[in-house]
Amino acid sequence: MPVAATRAENARKTYGKGEDSVKALDGVTVDFEQGKFNAIMGPSGSGKSTLMHCLAGLDSLTSGKTYIGETDLSGLSDKRLTELRRNKVGFIFQGFNLIPTLDVKENITLPLALGGRSAEAGWLKTVVEMVSLADRVKHRPSELSGGQQQRVAVARALVSKPEIIFADEPTGNLDSKSGGDILRFMRHAVDEFKQTIVMVTHDAGAASYADRVVFMRDGKLAGELHQPTQSRVLEYMKNLG
Repeated sequence: MPVAATRAENARKTYGKGEDSVKALDGVTVDFEQGKFNAIMGPSGSGKSTLMHCLAGLDSLTSGKTYIGETDLSGLSDKRLTELRRNKVGFIFQGFNLIPTLDVKENITLPLALGGRSAEAGWLKTVVEMVSLADRVKHRPSELSGGQQQRVAVARALVSKPEIIFADEPTGNLDSKSGGDILRFMRHAVDEFKQTIVMVTHDAGAASYADRVVFMRDGKLAGELHQPTQSRVLEYMKNLG
């Protein structure tokens, strides 16, 4: 039986109160298998980013539960949640989130350094070469293109060998070539290193790199596709309205 890297059980998230309240998540139960590339899609306001943020422990549920592995996030103190995110989770954001005063190598290893750990030399070299940054390790973010900065973010997410990587619109700020490079790196990390990725995207082309696409609408699950193609994803999204 497939093992879930992360899952939600009857997840509900409400913003605001009374008549002004908004149900961002309305009873979502879903799991994401280890060693797979997963995408979450849906129209604007469908709850896809809220679901990812709650799965990653960046936001809390109004009710229900989310898990990373067998760890129930709802039962963790802020300190334990911070430790779990640092040690078991990698993040790739649309805005890169690099430190401008640090060079590429320092940015990549920053999460490990914050946890009092050092990068495994062989693995760091493998990751840097995988994202084609071996000749850029002493450069600062301002000396890199947007695509190169996002490659640094991908390497940073991989270097700690996290149990799961959450990616929030990782190609949203990139041109199509740079975006394609990032998605191929992510696909390679899943195929070669058995990484688990959960990615929120609005882009059918990006979703076609995934093993499975979960669709959302109005805070609820609205179906899924396995082994998606761009045309199948576009057709599904069109029918979601």
